Amino acid sequence: MLQVRHLTRRFGELVAVDDVSFDVHGGKFTGFVGGNGAGKTTTMRMIMGLLQPDAGEVRWEGDLITPRVRAQFGYMPEERGLYPKQPVRSQLVYLGELHGMPAKEARAAADALMQRFGLGERTKDKLETLSLGNQQRVQIAAAVIASPMGLILDEPFNGLDPDAVDEMFTILSEFTRRQVPILFSSHQLDLVERLCDDIVILAKGRVVADGPVDELRRAGETHHRILTEADLGWLRSHPGVQILDFDGVEASVVFSDVSVEQAVLREALQRGPVRAFGPVVRPLSDIYREITR
Repeated sequence: MLQVRHLTRRFGELVAVDDVSFDVHGGKFTGFVGGNGAGKTTTMRMIMGLLQPDAGEVRWEGDLITPRVRAQFGYMPEERGLYPKQPVRSQLVYLGELHGMPAKEARAAADALMQRFGLGERTKDKLETLSLGNQQRVQIAAAVIASPMGLILDEPFNGLDPDAVDEMFTILSEFTRRQVPILFSSHQLDLVERLCDDIVILAKGRVVADGPVDELRRAGETHHRILTEADLGWLRSHPGVQILDFDGVEASVVFSDVSVEQAVLREALQRGPVRAFGPVVRPLSDIYREITR
């Protein structure tokens, strides 16, 4: 498990990261989300030792993280960190060797990854000749080539189409099955919602929410959708019902408690057929907007 404890980083008068703490559990995808300037990239750079914190620490399995442990992490920066004018395969082999892989093993791993990413015919091409999506594939390959014990990925899915995202998720899932913790940032909340077990939300440099996605959903008020064949106007005068949206035979409401919910259901059934009645799964985007207001 990767543990971030009270990280703080200032740039002059600006506090970019302010007392940030969270855990990234082995075998799980943890989404790291927040608006531009929220502090995500700065936090990731401190985790990787590329920036020194003004306060706080990073721990691995309960102990202060060391350069030796960090060297076994895979890191993908938001700005692509590869050389645009160098051939793809030679860069991957070089990076594998930097992680301590024998040259033969690094070459075999680079070839296998390029085949899996559909780039087996492009291994000798310069990086700059590839599309942005394929450059992103190569960048992810660089992060995982040495079978890392942890993965820190800054916007790894930028520029990828839905099929490529599924492909990358399948590959990264192989690492979570080995109990590797994966922290990745993304502005694509629908993607984070679909892929992540846990989520950390930053706003203005501070953690405003973290935990399992399902728990964050349950923490807010529950919206219910009702669809019937009879007009639902009577809901306006029913005690304990807050109407969020209303359109004749369909309504979105909040109940004050379970007893009100059951009373409304009984009333609706007495008035005619009920086609839908139940809680609405709130999208992560709604929760994010509420938390970061």
